[in-house]
Amino acid sequence: MKETLRYLAGIAGPSGYGSNSTAERVTEDCCCQIDPHLTAIVTGATSGIGAETARVLAKRGVRVIVAARNMKKAFEVKGCILKESPNADIIILEIDLSSFASVRRFCSEFFSLGFPLNILINNAGVFSQKMEFSEDKIEMTFATNYLGHFLLTDMLLEKMVETAEKTGIQGRIINVSSIIHSWIKRETFSFNQMLNPNNYNGTRAYAQSKLATIMHAKELARQLKTRKARVTINAVHPGIVKTGIIRAHKGFITDSLYFLASKLLKSTSQGAATTCYVALSPQAEGISGAYFADCNQSCCSALANDESESRNLWKRTRALICRRLHPPAP
Repeated sequence: MKETLRYLAGIAGPSGYGSNSTAERVTEDCCCQIDPHLTAIVTGATSGIGAETARVLAKRGVRVIVAARNMKKAFEVKGCILKESPNADIIILEIDLSSFASVRRFCSEFFSLGFPLNILINNAGVFSQKMEFSEDKIEMTFATNYLGHFLLTDMLLEKMVETAEKTGIQGRIINVSSIIHSWIKRETFSFNQMLNPNNYNGTRAYAQSKLATIMHAKELARQLKTRKARVTINAVHPGIVKTGIIRAHKGFITDSLYFLASKLLKSTSQGAATTCYVALSPQAEGISGAYFADCNQSCCSALANDESESRNLWKRTRALICRRLHPPAP
């Protein structure tokens, strides 16, 4: 109840920010401390909080790689950013996170540019009301929201570690998750069922993928700490934001309830605040394996915090990707 009242009132937490804080506001105080040579990759930056994240990072002088499936929208976003910040460095590269082959092509193209990599924001997300499968024959929500980002992070990680070693600037990875990860119970969290569900439910599939993104952050944080790498990874809940994903849920509730609920939703700028805070704030320096909401460290579900489950998910994910990318010779 306390947390709900704090959210509704916009009361600031220990960081000095709260649910009403905007992405511009949380980066305003630290913009003088931001290194002018940072490079960030943002997935899903063609709309919603992804586009706002890219805009604010670019405004703060960060080179932004817009990783996009829809190239037309990507160029529109770039044009809007350049109108506001003419000196912004925006590069567009194509990626379809539901496709392992596309993720590999994206990484190859990025490496060919010769850029360092300081920040990776795994923001893209889909919500599908009906069951669909990716070209790799995996349920689309899980393939896009979790597996694609897992592979992307895995392929870019050594570049981030190398960049941090050369520059002395800590690398930061941010997985955009959701509070609805807590809806998933241990007995229903099945890797095989997430790949190919017997009984599909769109909301459950979305919640499972967002739980997996937190567990990914938790396990990778442990691995990075063990190897003493200067790269952190954290998960964030942006809040319930007025975006396309919310509109996709509208069919399940009446227009009147949607109208009432919408008054409690965050604006896009408020929704992007926690991502931008974790990506740039000096206060987030050295924090890894945490879960943030409203620009403050918060609590995730017991299942998300389960080290054994996270390690098992990691191992099964790596094994699956290795099998798909390197099938045994006939």
